Amino acid sequence: MKVAVLDDYLGVARDCADWSRLPPGATLHVFREPLTGEDAQAAALAGFDVVVAMRERTAFPATLLARLPDLRLLVTTGMRNAAIDLDACRRQGVTVCGTGAVGAPAAELTWALILALLKRVPEEDRALREGRWQTGLTRTVEGLRLGVVGLGKLGTQVARVGRAFGMDVVAWSPRLTAERAEAGGARLVDKPTLFSSADVVTLHLVLGEGTRGVVGAAELGAMKRSAYLVNTSRAGLVDEEALLSALREERIAGAGLDVFSSEPLPVGHPLTTLPNTVLTPHLGYATRENFAVYYREALEDILAWSGGQPVRALGAR
Repeated sequence: MKVAVLDDYLGVARDCADWSRLPPGATLHVFREPLTGEDAQAAALAGFDVVVAMRERTAFPATLLARLPDLRLLVTTGMRNAAIDLDACRRQGVTVCGTGAVGAPAAELTWALILALLKRVPEEDRALREGRWQTGLTRTVEGLRLGVVGLGKLGTQVARVGRAFGMDVVAWSPRLTAERAEAGGARLVDKPTLFSSADVVTLHLVLGEGTRGVVGAAELGAMKRSAYLVNTSRAGLVDEEALLSALREERIAGAGLDVFSSEPLPVGHPLTTLPNTVLTPHLGYATRENFAVYYREALEDILAWSGGQPVRALGAR
């Protein structure tokens, strides 16, 4: 058995699970750097029976799967991966399994970004190191309006923290009801009201055909000049060019972003040149605790599959 672990940017995969438990004769190859482009991916993964994918860092469309005839098991960290063509896997006889996760670290990171923006943490840290003291006023969180777009598990956690800070929490999503909003610690408003009145807009929707580009020029144009946008969900929810324009022209106060249309974010990307952004490299799920579960359960998936009894199998879409 040949096992590939992809996109181990931090070099922690070997330490997060006891890979010596792989079946006798099995080999393990860990890819630290991203495989860019389908030709490179097909060449690098040729001959592997098992591939362990880290979230959606590497996509597995039908075209790539067709070039991997030896692939028999594809493990994804987490129990959902929109970058894997599950129907193509089923047709090709590739079993797809997932793993569990720990807590809601993306909700925690959301608050790290919100507070960094409102409290000017990056600017004041940089100024202090350069010998300058108190370069700008910060915002008081209490009394501000928090607009939560998507009130599922993560959005609900973010909303509850907002209420604990004394914020006025409102929410909207395409199918959100007033009852569900209240249960999640928010008040339902329509989309225009949320974007035009919130001091902080935070996104927590699943990316799909109905939500791609849900934040475009119109929504950004409706926001207050003093308002901030935070996205720890998926980059495709936001029209990136419209966001760049709004930030450059200071039509919104700033943005806190953990997700990008191209990852890893290329050196010199326009977002990195703007002073009104706080950027993190898709850290929402990258916690010590999460990775321990990811790789431990990925190994369990491999062992169960090799024994003829797959666990945590994902069905075709």
